[in-house]
Amino acid sequence: MKFTAADLRPAKARGEKIAVLTAYDYPAARLLDEAGIPVILVGDSLGMVVLGYEDTTAVTLDDMVHHTRAVARGASDALVVADLPYRTYDTPEQAVATARALAAAGAEAVKLEGGIRFLPQIEAILAEGIPMVGHLGMLPQSVKAEGGYRIKGRTEGEAEQIVADAVALSEAGVSAIVLEMVLPPVAARISAAIAAPTIGIGSGEGCDGQVLVLPDLVGLFPWFRPKFVRPEAELGVQLRDAARRFLERTRHPTL
Repeated sequence: MKFTAADLRPAKARGEKIAVLTAYDYPAARLLDEAGIPVILVGDSLGMVVLGYEDTTAVTLDDMVHHTRAVARGASDALVVADLPYRTYDTPEQAVATARALAAAGAEAVKLEGGIRFLPQIEAILAEGIPMVGHLGMLPQSVKAEGGYRIKGRTEGEAEQIVADAVALSEAGVSAIVLEMVLPPVAARISAAIAAPTIGIGSGEGCDGQVLVLPDLVGLFPWFRPKFVRPEAELGVQLRDAARRFLERTRHPTL
């Protein structure tokens, strides 16, 4: 059965935990869809784990459109959410144009990073009839400006701002909010305070669901692994070993 953006808030109301994984291509999307994952995120994390960039800020709208199309071809039942890339939603008009491009590529909802400051953009996209997902806490697109990755909500002032942002986004009508590297008690407090489900990544078990970058989950990016990730496989090691065996078989076909 098809899972839609309209199903996210009712899922929270029923107490159902929501599982979200990223995908960047057709086979991964199809496999996740067949596994029953309800939400697939075409994340701008593809900049690092697929395209080899240092962070997400080099990802372009063309990149996101290309990968969204591939994922949409593989996802029959899952909700496909796509990230608005860096500096493609500076104004409401630009945000709408970016969201339209991703929707035309097959995204059934879009996600942007930021709180109350981006309400005009969020409201403009929602007015177009395109469902929205928010993203608060650690914002990967701001990593250069902030000088690195760090847990958010450690001070009372920072915690209050994240709570205020979450309440504003929920009241504006977003379907869900990703909470990245938010101090777990703060994330749990937000989850209890708003109608939109919270999808945590490195924010503890008090969220209404969890999202992970697929290469982290399956060990396909062995050069770096976030501390909060518990991999379910080590496909990177298996792939490297398979390539070595192929190399030997090709060089020595009689062995």
